[in-house]
Amino acid sequence: MNRFPDEVIELVFDYVGLQRDRNALSLVCKNWYRLERCNRKSVSIGNCYSISPERVIERFPGLKSLTLKGKPHFSDLNLIPHGWGGFVYPWVEALTKNRVDLEELRLKRMVVTDDSLKLLSCSFVNFKSLVLVGCDGFTTTGVAAVAANCRFLKELDLHGNEIGDQNGQWLSCFPDCCTSLVSLNFACLKGQVNLMALECLVDRSPNLKSLRLNSSVPVVALQRILMRAPQLVDLGIGSLVHNPYSETYARLKRTILKCKSITSLSGIFEVSPLCLSALYPICLNLTALNLSYAVGIYCRELIKLISYCGKLQRLWVMDCIGDAGLGVVASTCKDLQELRIFPSGGIGGNGPGELSEKGLIAISTGCPKLRSLLYFCRQMTNAALITVAKNNPNFTCFRLCIFNPENPDPDTMQPLDEGFGAIVQSCRQLRRLSLSGNLTDRVFLYIGMYAEQLEMLSMAFAGESDNGMLYVLNGCQKLRKLEIRGCPFGDKALLMDVRKYQTMRSLLMSSCDLTIGACKALAEKMPRLNVEVFSKDGQLDFSVGDDQVENMYLYRTLVGKRKDAPEYVRTL
Repeated sequence: MNRFPDEVIELVFDYVGLQRDRNALSLVCKNWYRLERCNRKSVSIGNCYSISPERVIERFPGLKSLTLKGKPHFSDLNLIPHGWGGFVYPWVEALTKNRVDLEELRLKRMVVTDDSLKLLSCSFVNFKSLVLVGCDGFTTTGVAAVAANCRFLKELDLHGNEIGDQNGQWLSCFPDCCTSLVSLNFACLKGQVNLMALECLVDRSPNLKSLRLNSSVPVVALQRILMRAPQLVDLGIGSLVHNPYSETYARLKRTILKCKSITSLSGIFEVSPLCLSALYPICLNLTALNLSYAVGIYCRELIKLISYCGKLQRLWVMDCIGDAGLGVVASTCKDLQELRIFPSGGIGGNGPGELSEKGLIAISTGCPKLRSLLYFCRQMTNAALITVAKNNPNFTCFRLCIFNPENPDPDTMQPLDEGFGAIVQSCRQLRRLSLSGNLTDRVFLYIGMYAEQLEMLSMAFAGESDNGMLYVLNGCQKLRKLEIRGCPFGDKALLMDVRKYQTMRSLLMSSCDLTIGACKALAEKMPRLNVEVFSKDGQLDFSVGDDQVENMYLYRTLVGKRKDAPEYVRTL
C-alpha cells in the first residue's frame, strides 16, 4: 500500500474504527505512523495517569474526541476511598492552552469540578458532546455553564454521577438558539427541575432521539414531553405515579400509542403498579429495557411487563425477578444478547441472592444468542455452568457473583472449578470474566490454559495459594486488567514474573497477602510502573517492611509518579 498516494491511505484509515487496530496500523512503518498520527480524530485513554495530556496532544494534533477513565473499576464496590484522584481539570487546561478543537469529551469515574466544566464550556467553540459516567465533584452550576455556552451541543449525558443541585434551574440555561440537541440524560440528578424549561427545550429540538428524565418529572409533564417529541427512540421515564383512572393518565396512554419509534426504555424510578399498563404498547417494539433502578416494580408486575417485550436484545433488571421470572424471559426474549441482573436487596422478594442456578439454566436454554451476562445469585452448581457452556459458546462477557462464596456446589459439595472451567474451555472468544464462589487453584489453571482472548479478569474470595495467580499471569497472554479481592495471593505471586505487567494496563489487589516490602521491590525492578499502596483508614505504617498492604494498585505509565495523590496514597 505504500505505492498509493498518502491521500488514498488516509481514506482507508478512516474506515478503521477500533483504537487497537489504529495502533497496529501506526506500527507498520514510519510513513503510516505519520499518516495515522495526523489522521486520528478520536483517542481513548484507559487510565488518565498513564500518559500526560501534553503528550497526547503532541501525538495527535487533529484530536476531536477524547475518552478518559480515572478510578479503577473496583471503585464501584467502594474499595477505592473518596478523594483518591482522577482529576479532569489538568486535561481540560492542557487542551485549552494548546488550542485543541475538541468536540467530544467522555469521562468515566473521574473527578469533575464546576471550574473544569466552566473552562470546558468557554474554550471549545465547536464542542458538541459531553458524557459523564460515574463521576463526582460537580454540581448543576457546572452543567449550567455547559448548557449556556456550548451552542452546538448535541449530547449531554449524566449517568450514575454524584451531582449536587443548588437551584434546579440549569435547564433554563440552554439558549433559545439551541436546536441541535440529540441526546439528553439527567436521570441521576437529584432534586427538582424546571419543567417549563425542559418542555421548551424538547419543543425546539426536532432531532432529539434520546431523553432520560429524573424522578422529579411527573406524569403530567411526561405526557406533554411525549406530545412534543414523538420521534424519540430512547426514553427514560422518571415518575409513573398517578391515578390510573384520571384524565391525565388517559391522555398519557393515548400519547404513548403515537410513540412508535421508541426501542429503548429505562428509568421508572417511582411507579404505581396499575400505571404500568400504559407502557405495554411501547414494549412491543423494545430492543433494550433497563429496569435496574425501578425499585417500585414488584416481581409479578415486572414479569408481566417483560412478557410484552418479545424483541428484546438487551435487558437490565434486578434479582427480585426470581428464577420463575427468568423462565418467562427465556420463553419470551429469544433474541436476547445481553442480560444484566443486579441485587435488589429484597424488593418484592425474600432478600438478596434470590436467584439460583435454575434461573441461569432457563436463560441459557431459552436464549441461544446470549453474548454478555452479569448474574448475582445465592448459589450455583457445576452442572448449571456446564449447561451454559454448551448452550452459549459465543459468550464474550461472563460475570457471576455468588453472595455466599464459601458455599460449594449444593448438589455435589464440590468446588465450582469444573463449571467455570467448562465456561473458559467452550467460550473461546471470552474477553471479560468475573468469578466468585468456592474455587480452588484448579479453576485458574483452566483459565490460563483456555482463556486465550481474555482481556479483563475480576476474581473475589477464590483460590488456595500463589499458584492460582501465577497460572493466570503465565497463561493469559492478552490480559490487560486484573482485579483481585480477598484471595490468598501474596508476595511470591506478585514478584514471580514482573515483566508480565509491562503488557498489562493495570493490576489491583485488595485484601490479599501482600507486604510493603514486596511492593517496594516491584517498584524498584519496574520503574515504568506506578505502584501505589493505600488504606481506607490511612493507618498504614510505611516504615515497617513487613506490614500488610490493604490495597495495591499497579499501572503502566509514561509520566512517572503522579503529583496529586492524597496523604493516604503512597506511590513507591
